[in-house]
Amino acid sequence: MHIRTGLLVLAFCAVSTSSVYADDSRTDRQFIKTPAMAELDLPFSDAVMVGNTLYLSGNGGIDAATMTVPEDPKDEAKLLMENFKAVLAEAGMTLDDLVYVTVYCSDLSLYSDFNEVYRTYFSGDFPARAFIGSAPLLFGMRFELQGIAVK
Repeated sequence: MHIRTGLLVLAFCAVSTSSVYADDSRTDRQFIKTPAMAELDLPFSDAVMVGNTLYLSGNGGIDAATMTVPEDPKDEAKLLMENFKAVLAEAGMTLDDLVYVTVYCSDLSLYSDFNEVYRTYFSGDFPARAFIGSAPLLFGMRFELQGIAVK
């Protein structure tokens, strides 16, 4: 008798769980591409919105028109933040919606230079962050930023 009851409970849980996930509207995805990146026709989206969470691809301080990186690391950090801000704006969000970012840096001696620029882009609390030393980045970039934002 107990085995039959246990099997019925398991069967009910399996049906209940699958129907909850099948009807879950949070799985709708919106793919975000800024006009500048759309012109480059690269094989990825700038970001993907799932429910109220935005997952932002790695972005750098590179001029999309010329594919060049500024010589000054601080200018590169400013361009990176402006590029990141543009992706967030395309999704109807701001830098203040960020909850987590990862910074990849090919030269850890630039930590202070990056922070000097980074801190000027936030009006309140900062998102959680990792600052990670990396091998060389694409196009000679020194910094790359990826993140997660929540509306």
